[in-house]
Amino acid sequence: MYHTWMRFFTPSPLHHRLGLVCLGVGLQHGTLPAVGPRTLDHHVAVLVHSGSGWFAGPDGRRVPVTAPSLLWLTPGTPHHYGADPATGWDESFVDFTGPATATYTELGYIEPDRPLVPLSDTAAPRAAIGRMVRAARRGNPLLEAETGAAVHELLVALRRARAGLGPGGDPVLRALARDAFQPLSVAEHAARHGMTSAQLRTAVRRGTGRSPKDYLLTLRLGRAKELLATSDLPVAAVARRVGYDDPAYFSRLFARRVGIAPVRFREQQGRAVPGGWSDRVPDPEQPPTISS
Repeated sequence: MYHTWMRFFTPSPLHHRLGLVCLGVGLQHGTLPAVGPRTLDHHVAVLVHSGSGWFAGPDGRRVPVTAPSLLWLTPGTPHHYGADPATGWDESFVDFTGPATATYTELGYIEPDRPLVPLSDTAAPRAAIGRMVRAARRGNPLLEAETGAAVHELLVALRRARAGLGPGGDPVLRALARDAFQPLSVAEHAARHGMTSAQLRTAVRRGTGRSPKDYLLTLRLGRAKELLATSDLPVAAVARRVGYDDPAYFSRLFARRVGIAPVRFREQQGRAVPGGWSDRVPDPEQPPTISS
């Protein structure tokens, strides 16, 4: 015995230009029948929340699936899978496509070469899928935009839920972020964390889809923008605060990545808040308020 609920959608070409569109969403549990062998022209994320079963890729070899797990079904790749006929499993699936899938793949959020991914938990991905399910009511005029936005959320939630990534994230990335504003080279950062440069590159690319240099640059420029927007510090002082001893080099980097010079960025913000800036992340349940 098994139970199935599913909806399928046909977004317009205009909605595809949003980057990702949801083509279908489903919730199933029980001793489900096997799927395939088949080959699709779009992506599917199959989440196994509980239970067990098997999965087979292009070589036809069956490998065991134990919850919580994710099955990545990618375009043009033959696959075949099913729940254990004795115990079944609890499954959610999302069909999706769009030009943003190429970028998510390049960043490592979608892994065509790793079709079976163990997860640490499925609560956050299941919440994203729940939003798609609620949006799927008949006659919803915002259906395509709501479900498409939830696919973006799902991919981020799945990235966080990979086995081995705790609530605080990757310890290497945390340490790199902590030391990001010191004037250190990538090799010096690696040595500080007891790694070779190659090991650090591997760890950062696995966690972010980017090189350590690019990851550090993103952190530094983000902090530089905060200082430019909320303080009267000279550009040279801002450069030193974020790890650059040469303000001219910093300004060139900033202009190349941001598109405008640091001084121009400050002029556009026009929101200096002397004495009012805080590094403390606000609690969403108790957001900052204006005191009367």
